[in-house]
Amino acid sequence: MTHPPGIGLHGAPASGPYTRRVSTAPADGLVGEVLDGRYRVIERLADGGMATVYLALDTRLDREVALKVMRAHLAQDETFRSRFHREARSAARLSHPGIVAVYDQGEDDGHMFLAMEYVPGQTLREVLDAEGALTPRAALDIMLPVLEALAVAHRGGIIHRDVKPENVILREDGAVKVADFGLARAVTSQTVTSSSGMLLGTVAYLSPEQVERGIADARSDVYAAGLVLFEMLTGSKAFEGDTAINVAYQHVYAGAPRLRSRAPDAPGVLDELVATATSRDPDGRPDDAGAFASLVRTARLELTPEELDGRP
Repeated sequence: MTHPPGIGLHGAPASGPYTRRVSTAPADGLVGEVLDGRYRVIERLADGGMATVYLALDTRLDREVALKVMRAHLAQDETFRSRFHREARSAARLSHPGIVAVYDQGEDDGHMFLAMEYVPGQTLREVLDAEGALTPRAALDIMLPVLEALAVAHRGGIIHRDVKPENVILREDGAVKVADFGLARAVTSQTVTSSSGMLLGTVAYLSPEQVERGIADARSDVYAAGLVLFEMLTGSKAFEGDTAINVAYQHVYAGAPRLRSRAPDAPGVLDELVATATSRDPDGRPDDAGAFASLVRTARLELTPEELDGRP
């Protein structure tokens, strides 16, 4: 089966975690293997802190899936295992066009995996790395469907806990999807210590209450979404640091920078929008993703065509 290359917002070739052709060399280990008597691994698509993602064929249903195989040290942690199974079941109950569907979970010879919807496209991280800051129009066009997907989860009592550009996928046809609902909850402080890269990738978007008390609610997802919007509008993360501890400290004690501190020409309505979503005090943020989406729609109506298409 062939897969046409995806096209990004401005014509960039797609190479997201569900489409990237990393390698088919024997070193890829699982390539060519069949997991759980069902999933034939075709090739490795991407590596992350928690898992390696493979393209696989579900031989039972004759469809391609993205197979997320968890890191060995995580699979050996009993607390992670129980949380992983619980969160995967919760994520599988979510049904929305903007949410990457979870089809199955299992284990084979020590390999814990999730079988998920295969989404040809690229991640928002790859778009930002390639293009830098987006226009307000493009940023809001991405943010609204992200918030709509999160709102469905919030109404169902599910918190994502790991909203970041790596978990936002732009499909080849322009649709936006959010991946990895709830999986961050499975990771304990013990499992994180042996995967600092995973923590560094996530901590840039952790809310102060997650850093300080390890708790999260819908407003924590709003905070992370606000930081993603900041990054789309400026081309840089709100918080940077050499260590996870340094970045976490900034969330709690420094607070998110104003949008206009990085993009002085940004419209005031966007500056206020980002500031509201990224308030250090959860009570100062919109109650959930649905409420934030309403603010985004209102802000968009206040922008002129010139402001929507301007760049910082």
